[in-house]
Amino acid sequence: MNALFAPPLSQNRKAQLLSEINSLKQEKHAIILAHLYERLEVQDVADYQGDSLGLSKLAAETDAETILFCGVHFMAETAKLLSPEKTVYLANPNAGCPMADMITREQLIELKAQYSSVPVVAYVNTSAAVKAESDICCTSANAVEVVKSLNADRILFVPDKHLGAYVQSQLPDVEVICWDGFCPVHLRIDLNDLDALIGKYPKAAVLAHPECDEPVKERAHFIGSTTGIMAQAEQCEFNEFIICTEDGVTERLMHLHPTKSFYTPSPQQALCPNMKMTRLENLKKALLGQVQEITIDPEVFEKARQSMDRMLAVPADANNVSAGSAACRCKTTPKG
Repeated sequence: MNALFAPPLSQNRKAQLLSEINSLKQEKHAIILAHLYERLEVQDVADYQGDSLGLSKLAAETDAETILFCGVHFMAETAKLLSPEKTVYLANPNAGCPMADMITREQLIELKAQYSSVPVVAYVNTSAAVKAESDICCTSANAVEVVKSLNADRILFVPDKHLGAYVQSQLPDVEVICWDGFCPVHLRIDLNDLDALIGKYPKAAVLAHPECDEPVKERAHFIGSTTGIMAQAEQCEFNEFIICTEDGVTERLMHLHPTKSFYTPSPQQALCPNMKMTRLENLKKALLGQVQEITIDPEVFEKARQSMDRMLAVPADANNVSAGSAACRCKTTPKG
């Protein structure tokens, strides 16, 4: 059965699973991380909820011996890159990222051969093997600052052409050569649906992820990462928000801020089936060691870690804030 349409757990079964998961977590000295696109029931049992890099950094700072990542494969690899001494599991090993799969190590090597000496910036939404062939990594929050730090006239940006286009719009003096990759979920957010919501809720602030298509971003009062969107929704004086990213973020915001109103354009399309694969049963199975541990080839690990370390050495920009600490940065009128 499609995980999106699997029947909900009974209250008794859910309570039993939560008890077993918490017991196993203590036994294994484990920490549970859940991306904000995950089901609410999975987020609620996690120790931390957030975006992929932020979660991996948090886990690295703990004394947990085991990391259980509720997300997709590249996220668990990132956690392993930052915590090589810890045991890392992906809660559902079948959960992958279509955008990350749009570029392989071999394809990147071929691209680099066409653009000799042009630095490669790899979005963290890539495999460790792709990170290993890159000069530096970036996130949706720090991409502009990372590219700026290279002091290069042009760069190769992989794999998301929409995040790359956003970087280009912020740094017009840099030629950003983008790979033709994209997030299918963000591109399913329909402009007509968004315009209908703007017409229905004219006082709502539009918050958009940079992976969205350009016309959607042109309607936005704020463009930022998942955690950036969460921060704006918490800190802004607006009481109504249109959230242009995966619908799990809207669900989380509704859960956290019941006195505010949140709307998602194309809510049935703005669902990531890979992120919704993880159920409470998967967490139990992983904590029992019934899934394969995340491992990375030592040579790939070393090079990928270098790309990550270069990113982490870039000073954080004022825009790169976490939820709960950001002042409102929404523009009073949308771009465009």
